[in-house]
Amino acid sequence: MIVIIDSGVANTGSIANMLKRIGAGCKVSSRKEDILSAARLILPGVGSFDAGMGSLAAAGLIDPIRQRVLEGQVPLLGVCLGMQLLSRRSEEGSLPGLSLIAADTVKWRFDPKTTGLKIPHMGWNTVVPENDSPLFKSALEISRYYFVHSYHVVCDDAADVAATVHHGYEAVAAVVRGNVMGVQFHPEKSHSFGMKLLEDYCNWNPAESG
Repeated sequence: MIVIIDSGVANTGSIANMLKRIGAGCKVSSRKEDILSAARLILPGVGSFDAGMGSLAAAGLIDPIRQRVLEGQVPLLGVCLGMQLLSRRSEEGSLPGLSLIAADTVKWRFDPKTTGLKIPHMGWNTVVPENDSPLFKSALEISRYYFVHSYHVVCDDAADVAATVHHGYEAVAAVVRGNVMGVQFHPEKSHSFGMKLLEDYCNWNPAESG
C-alpha cells in the first residue's frame, strides 16, 4: 500500500486521485502506524519550509518517516515542498530538514528585471532527465511539468540529480538517491506527463537501481 503522508500542508487528494486512475492502491494518512507499515511513501507539500517541517514535527512524523526510509528501505517520493523537505536545510527558514538527500534548498538567484522571468517559477516548463533516472523511464522525449516554487534544491553530488529545469539558469527538478526520490514540480497537475512519472515511481524497484 502506498501511503500519502498527510502533513497538513498539501493537497493530498489530487495525488490520491491520480494514483487511483493508474490503479495504484493508496491511502492518505498522518498515523505513525500507517507510515511504518507502508510499502511506498509519498510526501507532498506546499508553502514554506518551516511550516512543512513544523507540521511534520507536531504530528510526530519525522522519526517514523526516517525510520521507514532508512531502516525499512521503502521508496519515498517527495513532491514540490516535499522534495525540499528531503534536504538538510533551507534558506527560507531555520528548522532542519529530513536530511535524506545531501542537499540544501536555496532561493532563485537571478534578477527578474534583467532576465524578464518571474519568481516564483510558476507554470509549465520542460524537464531534462539526468543519470538515467528511473523516474523518467516512460517519459516522452520532451516532457513538460507544472511548477510553483521560489526555492530550489542544490545537491552536493551531481549523481543525485535526476532531472533539471531551466528558469534563469539550470536548476534541479528531481533527485534520486538510493530509495529516496523527489520532484520539484507537481505531477498531479501535470496531466499525462505526471501520470507517467507516478507510474514509473509505483513500478520502480530501488534494489535494481545502480
